[in-house]
Amino acid sequence: MSSPTLERPKPHLSKRELEVMRAWFASNSKSEAAASLYLSLGTVNTYLTRIRSKYLALGRPAGTKAALVARAIEDGIVDVSDL
Repeated sequence: MSSPTLERPKPHLSKRELEVMRAWFASNSKSEAAASLYLSLGTVNTYLTRIRSKYLALGRPAGTKAALVARAIEDGIVDVSDL
């Protein structure tokens, strides 16, 4: 008998939110991510704030970069090998 799979609620993230989040994960800083996407630092911060708010609304807070990476891995958005 197999154990039941715990289904975590997943936020609906836009294509651009996913792009910004992945760019930040692949960068050393938000400024570097912003430059790679031709965005301002403020715009990157706005996207990340929206992403974090969506996770928080589902009871899955992601207040740090590490926590957001963990959520993205849990949700299949990124793989450990992508980091």
